[in-house]
Amino acid sequence: LFIIGLFLASDGLMLAGIILYCAIAFFQLVTLPVEFNASKRAIQCLEGYRYIDNEDLQAARKVLSAAAMTYVAALATTLTTLLRLLLLAGGGRRRD
Repeated sequence: LFIIGLFLASDGLMLAGIILYCAIAFFQLVTLPVEFNASKRAIQCLEGYRYIDNEDLQAARKVLSAAAMTYVAALATTLTTLLRLLLLAGGGRRRD
């Protein structure tokens, strides 16, 4: 919506695109603690039920930590893109 609004010089479409992107960022922010909790619980389960030995447990911790960090990276990317959209929307108004 934002790109279409940018090409058509429609502030309403650009604003709608920004609002939707804000909703995506909010959803990702809410999902972050859930993912960290899931990784923590998975490690506790693997450790508690002794599904894997200690050597593999360290590797599992690294993998689950990396998986959780992908959510952090996705949020950072979304926030950076949101900032870019806001700058583009503001820049378009200055040219008028």
